[in-house]
Amino acid sequence: MQVILMEKIASLGQLGDIVNVKRGYARNYLIPQGKAKWATESAIADFQSRRAELEKKQAETMANAQVLATKLDGLLLQITQKSGVDGKLFGSVTNANIAEALKNQGFSIDKSMIRMPENQIKQIGDYAITIALHGDVLAHITVSVLGETTT
Repeated sequence: MQVILMEKIASLGQLGDIVNVKRGYARNYLIPQGKAKWATESAIADFQSRRAELEKKQAETMANAQVLATKLDGLLLQITQKSGVDGKLFGSVTNANIAEALKNQGFSIDKSMIRMPENQIKQIGDYAITIALHGDVLAHITVSVLGETTT
């Protein structure tokens, strides 16, 4: 199934590329998200007429992501969780917890942008976390998980 990409997608291609994808991927993800359109004659012609507008929009999105990345790079984020005496957490720290902590500091980051080295953090310590702000823009922060012992 051929679609025309309306924005850059890391695993598929650049803005304007016509690529083959599975029908379900196109129908259930790419098209509803506005990331692609079916590659029909009219859609290709419409894209060619709007190409400059779409490239400008993509450049603005990229510039905004780079500005946010410069603010986030090197940020130390502290999260306190209840833990046992051995340093194990009761529960875990997930990307949703990190997104909430970033929101409290004034950053609007979706939890799906947060790339964790493991699925969840289950021990006290410092962890390097990557945030994918755009296909080409990554920010690196450090999450310090502090233990709060219960007595």
